[in-house]
Amino acid sequence: MTTIEEYSAAFDEDPGYLDFASFGPLAAAAVAEQSGWDELLRRGRHGSLAALNDQDARVRRAAAALTGFAPDQISFQPSTTAGLMHALFGFTGGVALGAGEFPSVRIAIARAAEHLGGIVPLWIAEQYGQITPGTIREQLTSTTRAVVVSLVDYRTGAVTDVEGVRQVIGDRLLVLDAVQGFGVVDAPYELADVVATGGRKWLRAGHGTGLLALSERALDQLHPVFSGYNRLEYEFGQDLAVTPRGAAAYQVSTPDPIAQARLAAVLESLADVGVPAVQAAVLERSARLIALADEFGVPVVSPRSELERAGIVVLEPGTERLAALTAALHNQGVSATVRDGRVRLSAHVSTDEQTFGMMRDALRGYASSLSIAGR
Repeated sequence: MTTIEEYSAAFDEDPGYLDFASFGPLAAAAVAEQSGWDELLRRGRHGSLAALNDQDARVRRAAAALTGFAPDQISFQPSTTAGLMHALFGFTGGVALGAGEFPSVRIAIARAAEHLGGIVPLWIAEQYGQITPGTIREQLTSTTRAVVVSLVDYRTGAVTDVEGVRQVIGDRLLVLDAVQGFGVVDAPYELADVVATGGRKWLRAGHGTGLLALSERALDQLHPVFSGYNRLEYEFGQDLAVTPRGAAAYQVSTPDPIAQARLAAVLESLADVGVPAVQAAVLERSARLIALADEFGVPVVSPRSELERAGIVVLEPGTERLAALTAALHNQGVSATVRDGRVRLSAHVSTDEQTFGMMRDALRGYASSLSIAGR
């Protein structure tokens, strides 16, 4: 069993990095996998390349240990978006989702409705910028057959009550975009019918890594529209008009085995330390960011309760002060996302004292600039 200190030591991003909700600098385990397999591919030693084929089963086993799905219910994907499009393009019926969901979801729904004609979107109005079990219950219709939610809202950092959503939607399919929480939120993934996530954020496995997990109900109700021959059990020359079955059908071509190895390595490391330990460390660090914002009078608009937040802290200084805050962060070398009048900070287990010091200096500089401007 790995301790949280040992797990944290496996990351070595530069100080000041607070943008894990956009991209997580690579874990040492991912870098080691990439380097080792690159060398194997460079040399092409006789018989060695067969080991690449083992990475598909490896990454599915690693994902199964963290999601509660069986390995054969999981397929590797190049991204969260790819997994969501695979699932949503294969659905027929009414689908409810928040009007402010991440573009990956909204675009997939819109394209499926426009070009395939099988999906009928139901756009749920948000309450105070959030989708809750209550808002979903109030707006569901009798024709709604599936509900799509994000595990963590990318704008607000709010964590969705997955158990509550499952209770109010009954036997409808629950589609979970998990990328902003996977690896730092101990969520009941087994309650969802579709779980799509990626490895380039909190998992820190790099680009080109993702997963799609499908329950038996989802496999019964969805159709693998974009399905290639890879991993499907048929012989060349067989009638290809037969609709393939299983999670493996939700792939177009042979996955990148090195990307699979990178993702498998970080998932194995995460399982060894345990998601609850990572979640506790991330919550502690995000609480420190909130405390710093409070100290310097910067409004925090993301949830404060540990039950409602994960690693994202959102600041809203006001339109007239946003440029000053952005400049202060830049001057101190603090990486963050600035969007729609807000500053999104996101900490991980490796966020260290030097980073918090840089954040404090940035906020001090920001406060000083406001004081000077007010004279």
